[in-house]
Amino acid sequence: MINKVRGRNVMDPTPFAGLSPEVVLDAAVSAGFEADGRLLALNSYENRVYQLETAQGPLVLKFYRAGRWSDEQIGEEHALTAELAAAELPVAAPFAVAGRTLLRYQDFRFAVFPWMRGRAPELDQPEARAMLGRALARMHRLGAVRPFQHRPRLTIERFGHAARAAVLASGLLPDSLTERYAQASSLLLSRVEALMRDVGRVEEIRLHGDCHLGNLLWNEQGPVFVDLDDCMMGPRIQDLWMLCSGTPAGEQREWDELLTGYQQFGDFDFREVRLIEALRALRMLHHAGWVAQRWRDPAFPRAFPWFGEVRHWESYVTDLLEQSITIENQPLLQ
Repeated sequence: MINKVRGRNVMDPTPFAGLSPEVVLDAAVSAGFEADGRLLALNSYENRVYQLETAQGPLVLKFYRAGRWSDEQIGEEHALTAELAAAELPVAAPFAVAGRTLLRYQDFRFAVFPWMRGRAPELDQPEARAMLGRALARMHRLGAVRPFQHRPRLTIERFGHAARAAVLASGLLPDSLTERYAQASSLLLSRVEALMRDVGRVEEIRLHGDCHLGNLLWNEQGPVFVDLDDCMMGPRIQDLWMLCSGTPAGEQREWDELLTGYQQFGDFDFREVRLIEALRALRMLHHAGWVAQRWRDPAFPRAFPWFGEVRHWESYVTDLLEQSITIENQPLLQ
């Protein structure tokens, strides 16, 4: 059965075809904001996001992809950001218009956010990662107060098996690599499942969910979290592991700095460190499945032109096999 949102087919490969600059400006006016016509499209693939100048100051309008999230799921995203903002945590929380944060104009659902001033994070500065760790710990303390009722959980099925099925059904895999991908991804998922069984149950809380440097800004007060579109239930480590990278020694140093700040405001179950490579594997699988599912959206071939090339899939299958080996080893971080 195909669901519909305001008459739009969720399988529509061009869900934003009617979202012209005029429609964006009219949507702002419909919400009571006096747009002056200056409009800038911001980098976003899943949704469409625009910065615009208004009489009330610069704003950001986020138009949600039809059918991806239900109204209830978006409502929980907005409620979490409101809780964080009320606790004076550095997040971009949507404005309420007539008591509602999820707005509609024509066939589109959208929200209006404040424009958050900041620059790209420079985490090599003294105390930067510790400051980020403190902010994440405070976020997680609030995230643990209550669970989501409608938002998804971070599961092997959603991020692994469903993503693998999407790739296999996409027609994008070269025939010569289909079997290799199927075997490599199956092996990787079996290793992920075995590791998660071995680690056992860990606490799941409301998370940012996609906490990487692209979703962070930095200002004179420190980090600013600008996008909770992928917030979910999951283990705390999901919001931490993507913030460390580089050589093993460098990654350990960054982790130590991040955790030093985190533990000033929050507890951490060190069993979760063992989940890092499993979560990395699921992210690898999920990203390929996500692009495959969205390939008919014209924005995706433009953004990922290499995705249909044989050499990309050869390298990707090799990466999956290497990640299977990595999961079998001891965790890099301690």
